[in-house]
Amino acid sequence: MDLSQRNQVHAIIGTITHNEATLASEFSDTIKNIPIMSLTSFAAKPELLSPRLPHFIKVGDDINLHMQCIAAIVGEFRWKKVTVIYELNNDLASDPGILLSLSYSLRLVGSEIDNHLAFPSLATLSDPKSMIEKELNSLKKKSNRVFLIVHSSLELANILCEKAKEIGLMEKGSAWIIPNEVAGLLDSVNSSVIFNMQGVVGFKTHFMEMNETFRKFKFKFQRKFALEYPEEDSINPSIFAFQAYDATKAIVETAKKSSQGKLRLEEISETILSPTFNIINVIGKSYREMAFWSPSLGFSKNIAGYNKAMEINTNNDDSNEVFKTVYWPGELLSVPKGHNNEERFLRIGIPSNGAFSQFVNMEYDQSKNETFFSGFSINVFEAAVKRLPYDLNYNFSPFGGSYDEMVDQVYNKTLDAAVGDTSIVAYRYHLVDFSQPYVESGLHMVVTEQPEKSKETWMFLHAFKKEMWLMMIAMHIFLGFVIWLIEREVNEDLKGLGSMLWFLVTVLFYAHREPIRRPLARVVLTPWFFAIFIVTNSFTASLTSITISQVKPSVLNIETLKERNSPIGCDGNSFIVKYLTEVLRFKHENIRNFSSINDYPAAFENKEIEAAFFVAPHAKVFLAKYACKGLIKAGNTFRLGGFGFVFPKGSSLAADISEAVLNMIESGETEELEKDMLNEIENESKANCSSLERKGKNNSSIGLSPFLGLFSICSTFAILALSYHVICLLVKNVETLKNYTILTLKQLWRIWRWTTNFFSRCCSKLQSRIVTRVRSCTETRNAEENVTNSQQIPVVIELVDSVLAAHAS
Repeated sequence: MDLSQRNQVHAIIGTITHNEATLASEFSDTIKNIPIMSLTSFAAKPELLSPRLPHFIKVGDDINLHMQCIAAIVGEFRWKKVTVIYELNNDLASDPGILLSLSYSLRLVGSEIDNHLAFPSLATLSDPKSMIEKELNSLKKKSNRVFLIVHSSLELANILCEKAKEIGLMEKGSAWIIPNEVAGLLDSVNSSVIFNMQGVVGFKTHFMEMNETFRKFKFKFQRKFALEYPEEDSINPSIFAFQAYDATKAIVETAKKSSQGKLRLEEISETILSPTFNIINVIGKSYREMAFWSPSLGFSKNIAGYNKAMEINTNNDDSNEVFKTVYWPGELLSVPKGHNNEERFLRIGIPSNGAFSQFVNMEYDQSKNETFFSGFSINVFEAAVKRLPYDLNYNFSPFGGSYDEMVDQVYNKTLDAAVGDTSIVAYRYHLVDFSQPYVESGLHMVVTEQPEKSKETWMFLHAFKKEMWLMMIAMHIFLGFVIWLIEREVNEDLKGLGSMLWFLVTVLFYAHREPIRRPLARVVLTPWFFAIFIVTNSFTASLTSITISQVKPSVLNIETLKERNSPIGCDGNSFIVKYLTEVLRFKHENIRNFSSINDYPAAFENKEIEAAFFVAPHAKVFLAKYACKGLIKAGNTFRLGGFGFVFPKGSSLAADISEAVLNMIESGETEELEKDMLNEIENESKANCSSLERKGKNNSSIGLSPFLGLFSICSTFAILALSYHVICLLVKNVETLKNYTILTLKQLWRIWRWTTNFFSRCCSKLQSRIVTRVRSCTETRNAEENVTNSQQIPVVIELVDSVLAAHAS
């Protein structure tokens, strides 16, 4: 104010806030016309600046850009929750929107603030180290391990890192990020500060250090600083020193160009460039620069790539390799997980009484005293957890209540999450967050089907049942034989066996050309013609029905069920009961509750229900398991939200699991798991169902019963005609039959005599051969053999003779 009143200044440069300049202008009107260059970072928007200071220029960075840079770093390492630490000095206290800006920027990268830790200005604390240590110990009890120092003095940041190192918050698994006002001073701090910040990541305003102006300033600064402060270790200027020098130089050069030495705001503003930040990593005795970041272009590995991207006004393509090697606290090279779950396991609820064990199944092993969980839903969740960028410790907890009650337990924070075949519906979404659906869903109606008509090669055989075909063949052969027997004596066309067989074929199509001469044969054939006509037309009708019919449900839609007041079934433990009564308007007394998938087939067979309602994934399992029971989907599909995993409102784990589930869906892993489940069910179904069950009963096939009367008439006529014809033959040919009988008996007697003589001759020849053989053996014996043996030979011969004689007789 004093300088401005003396008219001795052309511009004011310093760490002057907008509020201070506004206050000064209230006492001195001359300040309003003097350009003021503020080196202080601030977050006020240009339109909110006081109109009393039209020449106020902010040289310091917009702190909103600092928040965006911090959020970009968090997003690059995919941390979902962070702990924010800041110092409540005048800058932050005057603009609480800074934290809102950070929260918004974090939300854009899929992260959120988990914990806040605010410190008053160190000047107001009597024992800052003890107070800081106490607050850090409270943070240690929490699981989050990503710490963002968003606003702090160098002194506070140094004590924070020192105490964090002492209590174990600077070990493996932790991540610390420091802001520009701290990182920008690392060039001018002593070694103890660097030692406390090993592994810390930060950002600072970038300047072209190879610039001739910068090198001259740095040389002069180091020479003068070393002379005035010889005890200091570091003699390098901070980035803020050069920023002040650069701003002053810009004003001097602008004043030289301006006419009459007056400064114009437009000319000064042209010298101020959009900020770019260096991303640094503290390691060893100093730090290493890893990348560059700007609000418009994001990350770049080197400044050349950044400048090139600026020239073509497009994003650079090497941002994925920017942070290839980062040295984190505890000398960790891999990205910290950002949380510590070693002391706490998530309690995840599992429905223990679900109707479909294929999705969630619980088995208890008594020998190991352990409970094992399996099923499609469990497999999907475990596969999604493996895709998370961090380890997740959890325990499954069986829950015996309904699905709505399990959702309430997650809402009340009794359960940390719930995994199972839980449908995503609107009234549940008000209480909890759901993951991305891992399987699509909808409500299906399942009913019994009309008999399925086979379209195989021998489809025509299904027109008649087996007993009908056998009776038709037997009757046709019998009647054909009767007619042939009657006609063969007087009809030259029906004498041979081949003629009879051809007659049997042609008479079915009324295409026979052989005349029927005897009235008795016509009596047999007339009712058979009538029977063939009826049977042929019945066969045509049945075959037509089989050919043109399709699989049709027994009930077409839910309106039919409502009109009939038909009983329907569903899982009483799910939301379906509520949906049927409140949305589809079924009467509650018509709804039958089932607790197991195995109860439905018997209920259909016993007519306890006419339809059952399942969500789509359950319907697939049910129809695969009972493929041989003649059940089919019918009616419209009522779309639902699918199956998802349940998490408390605002849970970051829901977003992580959703991302993992989406990756599984896109890679086809979820589809493969579902196929494996259905294939296993289908194989089990095939093993349990017989071939007849799988084909189903063909109700359109015609049996024997409708034609028994007709066949009885035809067979009666045929038997009577055959009996009459046989009697006539016997009466007419008595003498001939007698002669044939005597001749036949004589022939049989001759055959008997010849057979007896033949066997007698054979026995005689056998006897002579045996005697000759025995005598030959006797003559060749050694003379020294006992007399007793030689006396036994005649006895043996006599025995043989007697045996042969007995056989011959």
